[in-house]
Amino acid sequence: MVIIAVAVLLGILGALLLLLPRNRKSGRLEKVQSNSSAQGSKSYTKVDVALHNKRTDCWIIIKDKVYDVTSYVEEHPGGDAILTHAGDDSTEGFFGPQHATRVFDMIEDFYIGDLKQ
Repeated sequence: MVIIAVAVLLGILGALLLLLPRNRKSGRLEKVQSNSSAQGSKSYTKVDVALHNKRTDCWIIIKDKVYDVTSYVEEHPGGDAILTHAGDDSTEGFFGPQHATRVFDMIEDFYIGDLKQ
């Protein structure tokens, strides 16, 4: 019985480690930057965003908002799927069934501005 309890506890702790972002410092830094960007209401064109289409420089558009997710690419639980629409509109993929509801809160940490219409 004790062995089962320990195994369950280790399983839960392992799952938490996989689900929680590993680099919280960069997330906090992004959040500070996003808050200052929100105050200045920075705007980007689709051409601006398209320049940031690599693993080491990855911006995405979700519902006409621009997010710099570069610091999250390596942590993305779905692997390189995050790069499928790097530098482009990721709205459809973002709202897919593969994402838990917590990503809707997390994404705001990466907000850098709005998409110019």
